[in-house]
Amino acid sequence: MTQGTGRDPDAGPMFMTGDPDPPAVPFADASLAPYRVSEAERDAIAAAIDSDELVALALALGNIPAPSRSEAAAAEFVFEWLAREGFRPRKVGATPDRPNIIGEYGGHGTGPNLVMTAHLDTESPSGIAHQDRFRYRPATLADPEWTQCWLDEDGKLRGYPISNDRGPMSCFMIAAKALKKAGIALAGKTWLTACPGEIGPEPIEEYEGVAYLGKDIGAHYLFHHGGIAPDYAIAAEGTDFGVTWNGCGYALFRIQIYGKGVFTPILEAPEDAADHPNPIYRLGAVIEALHRWGRTWEAGAVRDARGGRSVPKVQIASVRGGAPMDFGAGTEVCALYLDVSLGPRQKAADAMHGIVAAMRGIELDDFDVDPVVVRHGFEADDTEVAPLVGAVDAATRLARGTPVERANPVYSSMWRDHNVFNMQRIPAITTGMPRWRPTPADMASSALIYALTMLAVCGRVTGAVDGDAPTSVYGNDATPFGRAGE
Repeated sequence: MTQGTGRDPDAGPMFMTGDPDPPAVPFADASLAPYRVSEAERDAIAAAIDSDELVALALALGNIPAPSRSEAAAAEFVFEWLAREGFRPRKVGATPDRPNIIGEYGGHGTGPNLVMTAHLDTESPSGIAHQDRFRYRPATLADPEWTQCWLDEDGKLRGYPISNDRGPMSCFMIAAKALKKAGIALAGKTWLTACPGEIGPEPIEEYEGVAYLGKDIGAHYLFHHGGIAPDYAIAAEGTDFGVTWNGCGYALFRIQIYGKGVFTPILEAPEDAADHPNPIYRLGAVIEALHRWGRTWEAGAVRDARGGRSVPKVQIASVRGGAPMDFGAGTEVCALYLDVSLGPRQKAADAMHGIVAAMRGIELDDFDVDPVVVRHGFEADDTEVAPLVGAVDAATRLARGTPVERANPVYSSMWRDHNVFNMQRIPAITTGMPRWRPTPADMASSALIYALTMLAVCGRVTGAVDGDAPTSVYGNDATPFGRAGE
């Protein structure tokens, strides 16, 4: 409920200021990669990547409708592909219709373990018609890229499911296949994972319960119940081949404004809207105050670190008040829902104090501020993540002839599932192909980088390794029961 300190409503966020510029040190050092990949290994892996197969996989997977809460068909597709290719998949889920899919490759020697993760769901309208019609224009609802993917006449892959995030998922699936096809066995283990719910939703108000869970049943559930123990993690997402190990979180604040409901025939409308008993009439002043606070928050929240530049943002996500089918006496309550990005070193409490102070600067009958969703951001330790970043740098140099660079700030200013692993002290990054309109060549390049990174992290074993041939309770002896006369 309402809390605060009575500070200046335009004051910056409490307890947090922008950090100084990061030290002038190399962003990545390829020499820190756990295993040094040779050019011959690079050539063998590159030859095993079939660009046409990769594009076909991305299109087939991307054209399976999988908005949040409806990932089952896409999950089954990934499961069947991993099984067919010999990656021993399993399903682990909080609910049977929204499983995490987990395949694996390697683990034949001693080396670091790596988890590759991408999400099955894609941003799209909710499918709840009465909600969508008050969020999107009809032309936007009709946009084919919500659910359809194709290779356009300019040679670029279209469709949000490929961009976010089944294109990067396809890249690491083909990367693992290329390692296997090239006969390169990994010492450490790589897990290939596809998760539901990264986009959302979040259980809020009447949209509550398991049916509306998002992130909690995806990578979070995967980490705790998926049978993985990684030394490093990569959230495979579009970053235009850049890398960041910083990630923002967010908080959604419900700001309720109270007034009085008055029967319309007896209402005496005041000259000034600010004096109106209906709290909806106060929204102008409230929005202006929150906008001023948000601008101050954004200016003070920027953090430039070695692993990424975080630029948190603020905007109103939703407005609720009254009941249109039951009018005649205004409303006593209305609410704004304020979406506040949180940098990796910020807390929801920092934002809440500022919001309450801003609200106290307005003449209102009463109000409440409640954080109805909170997810903090995280960052990897620069030193602990350096071997992983070095592996990506080595892979990028071998695949593209250039060093890896720090990703654009937009990619360290949003939630991605590397947050889940950094939260659990597993050094994690996000990196991948171009986020917007990738070409087949972009995807093949990304698949090669992923494959080389798996090798550079996990290391290689040579010689015979245990295969996946069927086993029997009678052993492998041609005559398990012996011969007559023995």
